[in-house]
Amino acid sequence: MRSTRPLVLLFSLLACAGRESASQKESAPVSSGRPDTVAATVDTTPPPPPRMTRPAVMRGLYVNRWAALGDRMWQLVDVAKRTEVNALVIDVKDDRGLVLYHSQVPLAKEIFADTTMPMSDRRLRAILDTMRSYGIFPIARIVVAKDPLLADAKREWAIRRKSDGQAWIDKNGKPWLDPHHREVWAYAADLADEAIRHGFGEVQFDYVRFPDEQRLVREATFALANGRVRAQVIHEQLGYMHDRLKAQHVPMSIDVFGLTTTDSTDMGIGQQWEMFVSQADFVQPMTYPSHYAPGTYHLGNPNAHPYETLDHALKDAKKRSAGIATAAPVVPWYQDFTLGAPHYGAEQLRAQMKAGYDNGIMSWLLWNPGSRYTVEALRPDTGR
Repeated sequence: MRSTRPLVLLFSLLACAGRESASQKESAPVSSGRPDTVAATVDTTPPPPPRMTRPAVMRGLYVNRWAALGDRMWQLVDVAKRTEVNALVIDVKDDRGLVLYHSQVPLAKEIFADTTMPMSDRRLRAILDTMRSYGIFPIARIVVAKDPLLADAKREWAIRRKSDGQAWIDKNGKPWLDPHHREVWAYAADLADEAIRHGFGEVQFDYVRFPDEQRLVREATFALANGRVRAQVIHEQLGYMHDRLKAQHVPMSIDVFGLTTTDSTDMGIGQQWEMFVSQADFVQPMTYPSHYAPGTYHLGNPNAHPYETLDHALKDAKKRSAGIATAAPVVPWYQDFTLGAPHYGAEQLRAQMKAGYDNGIMSWLLWNPGSRYTVEALRPDTGR
C-alpha cells in the first residue's frame, strides 16, 4: 500500500500558497496601467477653454439670440473671417430675459430663463472654438434692468407704482426691474461669470439704467433710494459689477445712450457721463444718428448727417472724459440700419467710421437689430 503523506503535504503547501496570494491581492493597490503608481479617480470635467486677448483695435458686430441659434451665426463668422471685423457681440441674456444656453446659475434655472430653445453646449463650444481659431474675439452681451421674465417672477424686485404698490408697467405692458436692488445686478454678474467660464473674453452689460419714460417720475416709487439720485445708484451698481469682473481678469464694457456724451443731466435714466465713465473698462455710447432729435448739434435732421452727428458726439465725449483720470476708452456703436430718411448703406456707415477715426477713435461696433450688415462698407481682412 502506497503512503498518502506526500499528497497531504502537497495539498497543504498549495492551500498556504493560495491564502498568501489572496492576502496579497487584497492589500495590493489597484493597478493604473503604469508601474509603481496608485490609481486615482479620473476627472472627466473638460478643461476650461483658453481665453482670447481683447484686440487693441476692436471692430465688432452684434449677433442677436436668433442669429446665434441659426445659420446666420456661421455667416457672420464668415464675414469676420473675410473683413476687418475681429469681434462678435453675442446675446447671452437678451431684453426678454432669455438666456442663450443651459445655465447653472440657480436663479436662471429657478425662473426657467434657459428653457426657450437653449443652445446646446456642443454648439456653443463649436462656435467659440471656431471664433478662437480665426482670431475673432467673443463678447457676451447681458441685459440687466430690462428683464420682464425676472421682473414677473420676482415682483419684489420690480419698480413699484405709487398708487397701489403694484408693479409699474412700461409702454409695452411689461414690468421693469428696479435698479436699486443689488440682487438684479448680482444675477447679471453671476451670468457673466458663467459666460467667462464658457470662454467669452469680455462681458458687455446693456440696459444699465432706469426706464426712459417721463411718466416714471410721476408714477413710480423707490423705497431703496435713501436720498440717492438715480445717477448715483447706477454709479454704485456699476462699481459692484466692475469689482466682480476684475476678480475674473476680464474687461467689462457698458452700453449707454448716445446723447449722454453731450447731455449734462442723467437724462432721467441714471446715466450721467461723469458718473459712469470711470466704472467700466470700456464705455460704448449708442450714437445712432436716427436717435437724435431734429435740431441737435444745429442739424435739422441728424440722421441725414451721420458724419457731423458722430463728430459732435465724440468730440463732446472726449471733452467730458478729459478731466477724469480713470475714464474708460470710448468704443461707439454705429448705425447699420434704416430708421427714417435717408436709407442707410455703405456711404452712411463709412461716414460714421470716418468721424470716429478723425477723432482718434479707431474701434467701433455695428448694430443691426436683425444682425444683417452692410458688408460692402467693411474693409477686407489684412491679418489679425
